Amino acid sequence: MAQLFEVHPDNPQPRLLRQAVLALHAGAVLAVPTDSCYALVCHLDDKAAVERLRRIRGIDERHHLTLLCRDLSELASYARVDNRQYRLLKAATPGPYTFILEASKEVPRRVSHPQRKTIGLRVPAHRALSELLALHGAPLLGTTLILPGDDSPLNDAALIRERLQHAVAAVIDAGSCPQEPTTVVDLTPMSTGGDPEVLRVGRGPLATLGL
Repeated sequence: MAQLFEVHPDNPQPRLLRQAVLALHAGAVLAVPTDSCYALVCHLDDKAAVERLRRIRGIDERHHLTLLCRDLSELASYARVDNRQYRLLKAATPGPYTFILEASKEVPRRVSHPQRKTIGLRVPAHRALSELLALHGAPLLGTTLILPGDDSPLNDAALIRERLQHAVAAVIDAGSCPQEPTTVVDLTPMSTGGDPEVLRVGRGPLATLGL
């Protein structure tokens, strides 16, 4: 049975988050709240955990996974970012946006897109998740928690625990969070003088990006 870590939304208990970090380092997949909706996350460098995350979600290697970063400087360590891209990122982070960027050498090849060598990156504005990332000390690899056959993300911690009790090690419950996925924007055209391409309109308003 998956553990349930009930944390305060504004002052999450470090003791519980440290337990979640230990589970991640032991190869766990967790369900965590974000500023958009729940996500499945695991350790970036754990091949078995990444494969398990993909199986739970029902996706293959062509589906972009996302690195959840603590801040913009950490994001820039895992992606190739030029000045135009950086200005747009600075305007929209932290927030409910996922950006597709060219992956740097810090990203294991097996988690970037096999043809494009790109990766999704985001800096979430969610207190419990931000504290988890800080305690973990590195980005987490994640994907929106939409299960095969479902049309929308799961958003209730108890229901997530019930449906994924044997698939994830733990669920972090920090109270309700939105039930709308991130806005996804491909920034790779900007590196050759093009414009950003909106791939999905979600919780993040396009006006913030000037689009």
